Amino acid sequence: MYETYYGFSAKPFQLRPDPHFFFGSKGHKRAMAYLEYGLSQGEGFIVVTGEVGAGKTTLVRNLFNRLPSDQIVAAHIVNTHLDPDDTLRMVVSAFGLPYEGASKTDLLTRLEKFLCDVDHQGKRALLVIDEAQNLSARTVEELRMLSNFQTDDKSLLQTFLLGQPEFRATLHSPGMQQLRQRVIASYHLGPLDAQEARAYVEHRLATVGWQGDPAFDEGAHAAVYAYSGGIPRKINTLMDRVLLMGYLEELHAFGAEEIETVIRDIDEEYRLPEPLAAAGAPAATAAPATHAEHAGYAQAGPAPARDPNLDERRGERRASSVEMLDERMMRLEKSIVSVLSILKKIVATPNETATPHVDNQK
Repeated sequence: MYETYYGFSAKPFQLRPDPHFFFGSKGHKRAMAYLEYGLSQGEGFIVVTGEVGAGKTTLVRNLFNRLPSDQIVAAHIVNTHLDPDDTLRMVVSAFGLPYEGASKTDLLTRLEKFLCDVDHQGKRALLVIDEAQNLSARTVEELRMLSNFQTDDKSLLQTFLLGQPEFRATLHSPGMQQLRQRVIASYHLGPLDAQEARAYVEHRLATVGWQGDPAFDEGAHAAVYAYSGGIPRKINTLMDRVLLMGYLEELHAFGAEEIETVIRDIDEEYRLPEPLAAAGAPAATAAPATHAEHAGYAQAGPAPARDPNLDERRGERRASSVEMLDERMMRLEKSIVSVLSILKKIVATPNETATPHVDNQK
């Protein structure tokens, strides 16, 4: 695909989180500093929130790459559409312990023994919960109870909670006072500013061997920032399509016009077909959140009743959603390249005369 055309060693804007592409913006550096500070304390909860696609998972994976394996045993949970008992099973499973058919008492006993064994080995146990905004108040309380595992002088389990801004509403609800008392640091990861967005694009390109081809002018970077709002995942989605268009159109320089062309194509793909729109079908995308919701200050109201089985199925799908999007993009690229090859062959074939052939040999 375009990687070979531009001489890249890999795709620079893949959707799945990859710590090799970690970009240390001001916000990401501060968030990493909080995580590292939390590790140095060895107890309590660290909370990091951020918008969808802000880079929280990449942040965690970068942290995992830097963990001293001879000092810390870490477990990472991303499926959080679970009730309290299932959450305990997930924690036990994440640390590699047997959980099938075990009662809650058995699970707690196994986990405590494991944590004590880790402590006797001179190590610490770290639990990282991603997508924390999906946790119910009862599940959060269950996690808080796990922090009670401790010796006379130290805690046996430390927990990081990462989630979208709405998790702040859960954290500050009246029933969360005991958890808030155990939070030793909290940070909200915001979007990149315009300069950081440009540096982010160039950083990811440089990581795969970019040396100025293709080139992006000021207008191109401004258009990318205006579309993405500084959200890394939106930048990745747009830039991947931009490079694909550059390959198909044999472009080596991009300005605002080229970026806007790709943006229109993306918007067109997600636009509801007119017959469905006329019939009153729901819009394909949700209405944008208010400033208060983005900042995590929205008031929490009573949650509607939910089907637990439906929530669980949605949770299972969430864990692989990024990989599915990446796969669909790759299939789209192959389809477009195939069509382009056919068109090039047609154009390269000499035009036949329009006059019909008459056989005079009769």
